[in-house]
Amino acid sequence: MIEVDGSFGEGGGQVLRTAVALAAVLSKEIHVFNIRVGRAEPGIRPQHMTGVKAANELCSGNLEGLKVGSREFTFKPGKLRVGSHRFDVGTAGSVTLVLQTLMPILAFAPGAIQLEITGGTDVKWSPPIDYLRLVALPILKKIGYQGDLETVQRGHYPKGGGLVRFSTKGPSTLQPLIDEKPGSISKVYGISHAVALPRHVAERQATAAKRILEEAKLPSPSLDIEITGDGQLGPGSGIVLSAETQNKSILGSDALGERGRPAEEVGSTAGKILVEEVESRAMLDRHMGDIIVPYLALANGTSEVSVSRVTQHTQTNVKVTEWFTGTRFDLEGEIDHPGKVRVRGIGSTF
Repeated sequence: MIEVDGSFGEGGGQVLRTAVALAAVLSKEIHVFNIRVGRAEPGIRPQHMTGVKAANELCSGNLEGLKVGSREFTFKPGKLRVGSHRFDVGTAGSVTLVLQTLMPILAFAPGAIQLEITGGTDVKWSPPIDYLRLVALPILKKIGYQGDLETVQRGHYPKGGGLVRFSTKGPSTLQPLIDEKPGSISKVYGISHAVALPRHVAERQATAAKRILEEAKLPSPSLDIEITGDGQLGPGSGIVLSAETQNKSILGSDALGERGRPAEEVGSTAGKILVEEVESRAMLDRHMGDIIVPYLALANGTSEVSVSRVTQHTQTNVKVTEWFTGTRFDLEGEIDHPGKVRVRGIGSTF
């Protein structure tokens, strides 16, 4: 049994998500302890519990000690299952963080899987659902990941109620990702949304983002304006941007609206972050730099990628992935600085 110290690194849910995902894929029993002990609300929160329970269901596993507030639990995975599954975070807890736990598992399921997950699609401290749609999933598809994501309804803090569908058609064969020479930006795309709010909120976010990108002399962006209201549980807004390079790399940024925050500030923030990402001339942005770590370790071959900014999440994911796979990463770069990630994946050896 692998002992996983939940207080390691960033000391939050990242350790938990990566450990559970890799335990399920590699059929390794784990005991996770010291879960989020340094946080204001220590222990497992609803979105963490949903992710763990969902992983347990997907692999016919056994859980001991898991409940909201738990600081430790034991997970004994079984065989991966196929079919349809529904999971409800029960709050505005992040759907995308639940998917971060489940997506690596789905890559190795023996057949088709369909998921429906209810919760928060656009909430603080987690990637918005459009980041997964516009950036994360397209990059993972480049290395052979087979998956499709549909946003049925958005959910914001505090009521949640968002609904997404994620499906895979069978096992993926993950290939390594190799850094290519930085190419110029060929296309900028984005989605600015407003839920149960006037249309001008999303339009002002988009206009502010366009102004920043045009000042930086990036290609004129194509921005969809998405307005929804009927059936939504609460108001909210946000914007996600993606920039595609000539060598088909994708960089992303996002910003979330909140009460008292002008729409212009939301759009400008996303625009400025995307400009920073583009100017880094890296292959992956700061968020994708940590999301992709377990996939590269499970791929068949040696990967080498540049990241715009090494984050504590990146360092945490690297170390946890090393514990489970036995492969060693070469991570260059200090926190909040550009870096590189190299690793020889274990591929079909597990």
